[in-house]
Amino acid sequence: MTQKKKAPSDFDSFIESYVLDKMQQRGGAALTSEDLSDFIKKCGQKFLESTLKGELDYHLKNNVLDVNKAQESNSDQDKLPPNKRNGTTKKTVITDLGEIDLNVPRDQNSTFEPISVPKRERRIKGIDDKIISMYARGMSTREISSHLEELYGVGVSAEFISHVTESVLEDVKEWQNRPLDACYPVVFFDALRVKIRSGAGVKAMAVHLALGIKTDGSRDVLGMWFNENEGASFWASVFTELKNQGVEDILIAVTDGLKGMTKALNTVFPETLHQTCIVHLIRNSVAFISWKDIKGVTHALKMIYQAPTAEAAKEELEQFKQSAYGKRYPNIAAIWERAWGQVVPFYNFGPEVRRLIYTTNCIEALNRSIRKVIKTRTLFPNEDAAKKLIWLAIKNSTKEWNKTVFKWRHALLEMKLVFGDRLRLE
Repeated sequence: MTQKKKAPSDFDSFIESYVLDKMQQRGGAALTSEDLSDFIKKCGQKFLESTLKGELDYHLKNNVLDVNKAQESNSDQDKLPPNKRNGTTKKTVITDLGEIDLNVPRDQNSTFEPISVPKRERRIKGIDDKIISMYARGMSTREISSHLEELYGVGVSAEFISHVTESVLEDVKEWQNRPLDACYPVVFFDALRVKIRSGAGVKAMAVHLALGIKTDGSRDVLGMWFNENEGASFWASVFTELKNQGVEDILIAVTDGLKGMTKALNTVFPETLHQTCIVHLIRNSVAFISWKDIKGVTHALKMIYQAPTAEAAKEELEQFKQSAYGKRYPNIAAIWERAWGQVVPFYNFGPEVRRLIYTTNCIEALNRSIRKVIKTRTLFPNEDAAKKLIWLAIKNSTKEWNKTVFKWRHALLEMKLVFGDRLRLE
């Protein structure tokens, strides 16, 4: 028994018709890559129009929105005319394939609300994602506009792109107000500077970031805050905000000499140990000395921060003050003495925790990745523009954070011995 041949589908007929038409136009010549691109765009058009047709079929069959409309207008549903098709409307939408002209079906009662191509929308979401992705990598609105023109033949204005990226601000707000963990063993604080237009002038703003190490050893950016001047009141507001998001305890806060930090911590998180970055202390110590003396000075300073106890470290600092280097550069000892209250916590721990809190390198690495993105922006028009771009840079940078901190289990055991029940292991 011979098998009956399957009738060609509408799509097969569409392909055959397209190829024959093109070859006829070209006098029998083969199709080009431009023809292929055009064909793919027409496939997209056919798919969207078929989807819209299917949506309208479902709408007319179920008639749900017509019932709602009748109830809202306080009238009988019987008074509404029976709903039916009412032709089509021409509409051009921007997609990943470029601009596509569609025939959007209408209904007589105007209750049809398509999902695939919503009313008053001129673009399909995929193009928005691409715009935001390019913006997140530091491309300006004009560069994105030119890039879209080259790739998809879509002409969009810089104002349109700015409008698309505005949607990011809602994500930023949600991220900034999300619930946080109750306890963070270590939180690093650091800042980077951006210039923002203010009226007719320009102001330099500090963008403060907090990077927390969670009890499982993973990292998380807790938030970002914009401010012109550091101070105890500013940091108290930051810590209060963290508390409102669920943070009950921070065991160790590591900073680089941020003003007012110690006072604010004593007010909001009084049990938190405030540790200064040892690497920054060393950098500040050798910033203004002769290059010939750098090796000798750094070796002498190593004896201080590698001392087994705070008492031994203090003795090493006194010996440095009396040494030839100490007398030649008295400012070095003064720098360490001013920060001594924030150096001492370092000596409560063994090598694993010391390695972790010795430097703010992990948050500085985050700052470097952010600077790569914002380096083309010498000036932001407003704070929101800076906020959305920095948040997108943070989001991209933290995608690869899938590893725990190096030798975290050893550091966790050390901290458990020091902090006891304050370290809540979930």
